[in-house]
Amino acid sequence: MNDFRLKRLFNAKSGRCFDVAIDHGFFNQFGFLGSIENAAAAIRTVVDAGPDAVQLTVGQARHLQAIPGRAKPSLVLRVDVANIYGKELPSAPLSAVIEDAALQAVQLDAACVCVNLFQIPGADEVHAQCLENILRLKPECERYAMPMMVEPLVFRPNAEAGGYMVDGDEQKILPLVRQAVELGADIIKADPTDDVGLYHRVVEVAGEVPVLVRGGGKVPDAEILARTEALIGQGVAGIVYGRNVIQHENPAGITRALMAVVHDGAEAADALAMVGG
Repeated sequence: MNDFRLKRLFNAKSGRCFDVAIDHGFFNQFGFLGSIENAAAAIRTVVDAGPDAVQLTVGQARHLQAIPGRAKPSLVLRVDVANIYGKELPSAPLSAVIEDAALQAVQLDAACVCVNLFQIPGADEVHAQCLENILRLKPECERYAMPMMVEPLVFRPNAEAGGYMVDGDEQKILPLVRQAVELGADIIKADPTDDVGLYHRVVEVAGEVPVLVRGGGKVPDAEILARTEALIGQGVAGIVYGRNVIQHENPAGITRALMAVVHDGAEAADALAMVGG
């Protein structure tokens, strides 16, 4: 029955999803707050731009769900918190899931929950915690017919990349994505490979589980649009972008452009003209 909720995420025209992540404040990093200091305003701006879904936490989901009408984006509920995004790993790195996560998601009328599966150099214990989180969460999600999105993330060393920079080596991404599928993921949210032309292998290893691709760090508009076009060509089911939307000077414009690529098959060069100022 969780397929009923899953259908709320995907655009009826294209069968794909554009999810905007605004859950960065959950992770206790000053640098993550850029453009979302006023959460209610940031959420409203994104909602007005019309993506398919918005990824939020239990503390901020009310700003989306309080909006009247049927046209607002679906809620993707972030249900785990971690402390591993700084320049240095803390002495006690962790990833923890909120209590009664699937029930809280039902109460908030979410379309799915999102949980991490980290692979971090020097923090094997966090991978073990993520496994435990997912193993506990899966039967709870089945009980409440709540789809579970798993986010397999391969990090570069924190000291080298500041904790939020990913390793795009497909030989590391592929087995972690497959592990997420084996653990029962209903949706995969994964990083792009360094060579985007290889991303069909990620889609293949995920099998019938739809793959959404993370946007990562802020990059120029032409780059993110070209990457998105290439990824759509590789067979992905959609995208989950955060900073490339919420930190943009024109969030509505970049959303409009990305929606054209994801749902209408627009070429990146044509979509770039839709961004505006």
